[in-house]
Amino acid sequence: MSGHSKWATTKHRKAAQDKKRSALFSKLSRVVYVAAKTGGPDPANNASLAAAMEKARSYSLPKDKIDAAIKKAAGAGEGEQYAEIVYEGYGSSGVAIYVEALTDNRNRTAADVRSAFTRAGGNLAATGAVAFQFARNGEILVDKAGALDEEELLMVVADAGGDDVEDNGEDFVVLTAPAEMMRVRDALVAAGVAVKGAELAMRPITPVVVSVETAKKVIRLMDALEDSDDIQEVYHNMEMTEEIAAALEA
Repeated sequence: MSGHSKWATTKHRKAAQDKKRSALFSKLSRVVYVAAKTGGPDPANNASLAAAMEKARSYSLPKDKIDAAIKKAAGAGEGEQYAEIVYEGYGSSGVAIYVEALTDNRNRTAADVRSAFTRAGGNLAATGAVAFQFARNGEILVDKAGALDEEELLMVVADAGGDDVEDNGEDFVVLTAPAEMMRVRDALVAAGVAVKGAELAMRPITPVVVSVETAKKVIRLMDALEDSDDIQEVYHNMEMTEEIAAALEA
């Protein structure tokens, strides 16, 4: 199992995420709100909002909550002001950690992030210390039970401008350039492909192989970081091997 995608890490932490569903919905609503506030409430003319809405739907955020966030962003007045901040650091055994935050209080968020790294035996690093080890991609999750086999799927993806298809064991993950994600997603749907979700994600350029014990420590650090309401995404550069996947599911 390749397991480089955001989906591959997330599926092995689903139980923990289910317990945090309320917090997750709040975070997703915040992303939709900021995208609509920044680029306007019409997803047809706001690619960031279209991507935010697709991601929110991927994680089952109810339509009324998505609509409420957009309506709130389109309302009169300045509303809440959020800053996008990236933190970079290292977890156990030097695993690269890339953290994306959306916050209305920089000091609070910085303290939360610093505390999580310290408790997990990791350390924060300077801006740019690990970012070069990742690349931004679109990831579209496709149900293997969909209408197309892998070869046909590859043809549709290529024709639509997508980059590649990975098999994460349970599903296919279609990779695209960020700007092409929604266009490729729409082409897949038009071709009868069962799309389960789509989102922009940071992917490690060269994943590193680590021990099961190291992987568990890194996942614990990620969980601690995501306990903060301000943290949107946490990425790592570990290779999610079959052995690690089995250990995380145990």
